[in-house]
Amino acid sequence: MSEFSRSVSFSRSKSSNRRTPNSSSPKVQLQRQNSDSLHRHGWASKNFYIIVTIGPLITFILALSCGYLYVFPNLELAFHRNDVSSRRQCDVFDGSWVPDYSYPLYNSSECPFVEQGFNCLANGRNDKDYLRWRWKPRSCDIPRFDPPAMLERLRGKRVVLVGDSMSRTQWESLICLLMTGVEDKTSVYEMEGRNITKTARHLGVRFHSFNFSIEFYRSVFLVQPGMATKHAPKRVKSTLVLDKLDDISKEWVNSDVLIFNSGHWWVPGKLFATGCYFQLAGSLKLGMSIDVAYKTALSTWASWVDASINSTRTRVFFRTFEPSHWSNESSLHCNITRFPTSETESSYGNPFSKSVMNTVMNMKTPVTVLRITSMSATRSDAHVGNWSDRKVVSDCSHWCLPGVPDIWNEVLLSYLFSNKDLELR
Repeated sequence: MSEFSRSVSFSRSKSSNRRTPNSSSPKVQLQRQNSDSLHRHGWASKNFYIIVTIGPLITFILALSCGYLYVFPNLELAFHRNDVSSRRQCDVFDGSWVPDYSYPLYNSSECPFVEQGFNCLANGRNDKDYLRWRWKPRSCDIPRFDPPAMLERLRGKRVVLVGDSMSRTQWESLICLLMTGVEDKTSVYEMEGRNITKTARHLGVRFHSFNFSIEFYRSVFLVQPGMATKHAPKRVKSTLVLDKLDDISKEWVNSDVLIFNSGHWWVPGKLFATGCYFQLAGSLKLGMSIDVAYKTALSTWASWVDASINSTRTRVFFRTFEPSHWSNESSLHCNITRFPTSETESSYGNPFSKSVMNTVMNMKTPVTVLRITSMSATRSDAHVGNWSDRKVVSDCSHWCLPGVPDIWNEVLLSYLFSNKDLELR
């Protein structure tokens, strides 16, 4: 018998001795299948339970991690952007006057460039409350005036103010503010040795140690005054040539800072009552209103700025209309209060200020509008009033020095030097 046959017989004999069921029977196979199936289902159930229980937890952890990495940095960036945006959008002209006993910033009696008529304390004003106010914007702060720093920033520059007597007052204020940082006061002088008068067409003060000048040009209308046209009615004594800028405008060009204003002379008493009417394109315009004439003059000014000013060198500003505080226009009495009032006049509500804003919006040369109308409207306490060098005439338009024009200059300097984007080039 072959080996193969013997092995088979032995296996059968051994199996029969154990009385083991036949493995080939359907019943045994079914039992085995059921057993295997139960074993597989038990294993699958356990794994399914684990997945169902732990899966959502893992998913939640992953989602939270991704959310932290994506959402929170973006929220932080958004908050940062909003914070930066709010600072950039701060309106320095939207604010209020707050008491501050570090003011005034200079003594007019120690500044040789203040007109006697604006030195109210020297002219007999006893109260000093009007000197103790600082302008506080709602959403930011105007940097504190730092004379040494300002002098260094202005080194080698030329600052020019153009306009009426209000511009001259601002000019005097700026000089006095800066002189507080100069040790040798004799190094600050009028360039031609001229006296400061109301009718001077040009005044210039040089800060010799710092090699810069601050100049004033009197041009109350900005456009060119002219003679009456031929065959004009007798009431016409002179004209304003609305489409021609003032002849002295050529002297304004080579400057680093150029500040304009015009408004107080654009009234019937300064124009029609004196026989001054408007001229445009060589023709007399007897029926033209002051409002239309002012807008036309501003358009001429804007065209000149766009054509003549190098904006890579010169920063251009236009200061809006300064409100007066007459109690009665006919009797010329001042409504002088002891403290700032709560009533205000919106700069956009003033027709001159609105015309300035509309004109500047359409210019190619960047122009910063100093919207001082509203902030000055509450300062009925700070006018010259009866404390001028001419006691018989009340002055409800001009301002005492020190006073409100100092704040105009603090705002001006903050625009120039508060950050790198505004530095002089």
